[in-house]
Amino acid sequence: MSENPKRLITAIDTADPAQARRLIDAVAPSCGMVKFGLEYFMAQGPAGLRAAQGLEIFLDLKLHDIPNTVAGAVRSLLPLNVAMLTVHASGGAAMVAAAREAAEASSATRPRILAVTVLTSLDDAALAQTGVAGGASAQVLRLAKLALDAGADGLICSAHELQRLRETFGAGPLLVVPGIRPAGAALADQARVMTPQEAVRLGADYIVVGRPITEAANPGLAAAEIAAVIR
Repeated sequence: MSENPKRLITAIDTADPAQARRLIDAVAPSCGMVKFGLEYFMAQGPAGLRAAQGLEIFLDLKLHDIPNTVAGAVRSLLPLNVAMLTVHASGGAAMVAAAREAAEASSATRPRILAVTVLTSLDDAALAQTGVAGGASAQVLRLAKLALDAGADGLICSAHELQRLRETFGAGPLLVVPGIRPAGAALADQARVMTPQEAVRLGADYIVVGRPITEAANPGLAAAEIAAVIR
């Protein structure tokens, strides 16, 4: 992977389009992409993506339903021309394949389909409560193989699984890593975290950073400092 400070994605975790625009203006020099998730999309809908102001968009909706419904959702999102779109790998191989097939119907550059493996807010104990045995790392590998075999372009994973994923699947899959916290930052609701430098060293293509940037006194400076250490 080449050295590129544009590997930083800022998560715009707000429901307010004016605040989103202010944040995007501040971080744009340091980011290759901005991420909009459920909070923003549910509040503002497709029209709210105009706040990206020309930056590429990572639309993180984590689609999870029967294959036909997910395919329909992907087709409905194609006019938005987002760069990346998430589905839950736990929806199964047929669902992931349906999302990929629907994405390929795009008349423009299709969105890359990224499969969410295990949320970074879940640790081994939390997974066990849901009936998943063997821990987070084993579950990530199971879901990664399922999703990539079904046509996913890449994975959303914790930095703690990066090295094993690269060893198992090579350089091909796009690996996008949330749960990134600069040294000394509060963990908040994240359980499996890592610093930006460590994540990039282990093979992350993109790192996703939200609150350490968006809640900083100077979001632009916070983004620039993270971008600088992953060069």
